[in-house]
Amino acid sequence: MPVLLAALALALWINFAPFTRLTQPLAAARVAHLPATTPFYSGQRIMVLSPHHDDETLCCGGLIQQARAAGAEVYLTFMTSGDGFEFDAAFEGRQLRPGPQAFRDLALKRMDEARAAARVLGVPASHLSFLGYPDGGLLHLFLENYATPYLSPTTQLNRVGYDGALNPGSSYTGLNLERDLDARLDAVKPDLLLVPAPQDAHPDHRTTGYLALRLMARRGQAGRLRFWVVHGGLEWPLPKGVHRTSPLTLPSRGMNLAWTRADLTPAQVLQKARAIREYRTQMLLLGRFMEAFERKNELLSTTPLPPGPVLHGH
Repeated sequence: MPVLLAALALALWINFAPFTRLTQPLAAARVAHLPATTPFYSGQRIMVLSPHHDDETLCCGGLIQQARAAGAEVYLTFMTSGDGFEFDAAFEGRQLRPGPQAFRDLALKRMDEARAAARVLGVPASHLSFLGYPDGGLLHLFLENYATPYLSPTTQLNRVGYDGALNPGSSYTGLNLERDLDARLDAVKPDLLLVPAPQDAHPDHRTTGYLALRLMARRGQAGRLRFWVVHGGLEWPLPKGVHRTSPLTLPSRGMNLAWTRADLTPAQVLQKARAIREYRTQMLLLGRFMEAFERKNELLSTTPLPPGPVLHGH
């Protein structure tokens, strides 16, 4: 019962938290003056790094459609298997205290939902890659578990344990995560890599951005990175729920990044909405938060950090 009550409280806060209406016109005006994103072109190779199943659609469902319409190839790489959301596992498994198997079952459901959402957006199944690392554990792999296996507190796995993952059986270490992501970059050779910005509030998102910065810098290709935010600060995006003719405004956590704006057609917004609804396990608790990304634009930053003063060494 405590888990279910906490889940209900979370859903009420996320889906119905009040917002300050007076700030919305100012925020919308700022978005309207942003430069447009660079158009996609035929033959271009685009990869989206998604920390969890649904992030790729929330951030970039319209951009994915535009890339496909321009003749670009789109690839989706999922960093974790979404196996760490306790409230979701409790609801899906109908258990007050979900055990490891409930979290593993949730991961398989979320992988299937990702495949369904990709179909809606026109991304071939062969362009999806599931790395299978632990939800909520990426920062640990990046730091203290770089060489020593990490044990997931939810699934009790210390290695990739899902059929359909890129390298089943790989230990949960930062070394292996880098190896697998490097392998995908080698295979796809992306012209553009769309990743979470370091300002995103979720540790898995920030870590995905850090890894992308590290690996692309090693390749001398940091200029191919573009950054997005899903967890952008308390109550963002505002307002919650379906507002498909309203703009997606700048996230408070990344207010001063070098944002560009991708304008979506009504048909693209509707198709994105259909893809979002394929994530049924997430819509139960986070529905109005997810619907808040069904807007007439999406946002990409060309830099990971706000512009600042040039510092000279001694």
